[in-house]
Amino acid sequence: MIAGAGAAYSAALWGPFQFDDFALLSDAVVQSPDGWWRCWMPGQTRPLTWFSFWVNFQLHGAWAAGFHAVNWLLHLASVWVAHRALSRILPEAVAFAAVAVFAVHPIQTEAVSYIFDRATLLMALLCLVSLDAWLAGKPWRAAAWFVPALLAKEECVTFPLFYLLLHVSMAGRRVERGPIAVMLGCAAAAGVRVLAATSAIAGSGAGAQAGVSAGEYFLTQGVVLWRYLRLAMAPFGFSIEPPVAVTGGVLPVVGWLGVAALGVVAMRGFGQARAGFWGIAALVWIAPSSSFLPAADLAADRRMYLPLLALGVVLGYFLRERPRWVVLALMGVWISISVRQATVWTSAERLWGEALYFAPDKVRPRIQLSRVLENPEQRLALLAEAESIAPENAAVASEKGRVLLEAGRPAEALAAFGKALGLAPDDAMAMNNRGVALAQLQQNEAARADFERALEKDACLFDARYNLLKLGKRTLPPVECRYTPEQQRLLAEK
Repeated sequence: MIAGAGAAYSAALWGPFQFDDFALLSDAVVQSPDGWWRCWMPGQTRPLTWFSFWVNFQLHGAWAAGFHAVNWLLHLASVWVAHRALSRILPEAVAFAAVAVFAVHPIQTEAVSYIFDRATLLMALLCLVSLDAWLAGKPWRAAAWFVPALLAKEECVTFPLFYLLLHVSMAGRRVERGPIAVMLGCAAAAGVRVLAATSAIAGSGAGAQAGVSAGEYFLTQGVVLWRYLRLAMAPFGFSIEPPVAVTGGVLPVVGWLGVAALGVVAMRGFGQARAGFWGIAALVWIAPSSSFLPAADLAADRRMYLPLLALGVVLGYFLRERPRWVVLALMGVWISISVRQATVWTSAERLWGEALYFAPDKVRPRIQLSRVLENPEQRLALLAEAESIAPENAAVASEKGRVLLEAGRPAEALAAFGKALGLAPDDAMAMNNRGVALAQLQQNEAARADFERALEKDACLFDARYNLLKLGKRTLPPVECRYTPEQQRLLAEK
C-alpha cells in the first residue's frame, strides 16, 4: 500500500509552488536563520507546521521539490501508521480496505500536492500516532501525542470527542477518562486561541474575516458534506476552487436532515467500533471545518484527508466478505485518477484552468489564471470576465492595474488602481500600486504621497517603504518589522 501511495502522488514531487505556497517565500520567520524560535511565539499560528517550513527553507532555500518531498513522506508515514493502528482493533480485511482508500484515493491529492497544506498532513500523522498509542492501551501517551497535533493544525480539536465515543463504543476502561479530560481541555484552549487569532490576524479568511456569517456557513455545509461524500464515492470533479456558493433556502436544510438520518442509521452499528461508529467518526473529524466556524473557502477537498480514513473503514466492512482483488482493483482505478490529479498540480495553468472549468462563475480562478499566462491581452480578457461577474470586487481592479503596469500602460493602470481604492479605500497595497503608476508617469510628488499614505495604513508594507527610498526619501520613521533577509538587504542598499 505504501508503494501504491508513493506512485499515486509521485508527480507532486515535480510540482512548483502554487497559490498560498508563495507566502512562504516572503515570510520573514521561514527565511530568517533565527526564525526557528519565532515559529513558537504566541502570535504564530500552527507553530509546528511553520517550524517544518523553516527547516525546509534553511536546508535548501526556495526549492519546491524539497518542500513537496516532505509532504509526500508525511503521507507515506501516515499510511503506515494508519494500518498499524487500525489492525489493532479491526479485522485485517477491513483494515486493509480502509487504509487502501486512505492511501491512494484521488481526494487526497490536494493535501499531498499543496505545500501550504502540510498542516493537514502533519496533524493527521500525529493524530494517527496518538490513535495507535490509544489502541495499544496507552491513553496517556496518546494524550501526549495529541498536543503536537494541535500545534500542527487546530482542526483536530474534536479528536478527544472521538476518543470519548470510542470509549463508550468499546466500554473502555476507567483509566481512559483522565486523558480524555486533559485532551478536551487542550482542545478548548486551542479553540479559544484560534478564535482570537482569526479576529486579530488581518486577512485570516476565517471567523469574523471570512466574509460569510456563521449561520450562512453552517447551512451551506449541509450541501458541502454531500459533495464530499459524492467525491469519495465517484472520484471526479476535483478542483482547488470547488463550485460551491453560499446556499440558503430548503436545500441545505434537507442536506443536514440527510446527514442526521445517516447518523441515526449509523447508531445501529455503533457498538464495538463497527461500521456505524466509523461513520459517526467521519462526521466528528470533519466537524471543525464544516460546522459553525466560518471560513472564506466554503469547501476544500483537502479537508477530507483524515475523515476519509473513517469512511474507508465503513467501506471495508461492506467489502470484508469480498475477495481481496476487489479492493486491489479499486486501488488500481484510484491510483490512475490520482496520478492524473497530481499531474494537474504540476502546472499552475492546468490547475487554475481546471478550476475555471468546474467553477465558471467564480472570480478567483480568473485572477489566478491571469497571473500565469504570458499574453497580456489574454490576461486582461480574463479579468474583464471577472469584472463582469463581480464589478464591485476591488481585487479584480487591482489585478487589472498590475497587468497594465507590466504591459507598460501606466495611465490605464492608474485608472484601475483608482477604482480599486474607490472600492477599498483602506487597501495599503492598492495605494502603493497607484503610487507606482504615478511614478511611471513622472508624477513623483503624487507618487510619494501615495507611498506615505500606504505606510500610514501599514507601517511594515515593504513595497511602499522600498518605493519611497527609490524616490530618494532617505529618512523614514523607524519601525519594528519582520522583513526577510533579502528585503533587509534591498532596503539597506537604498
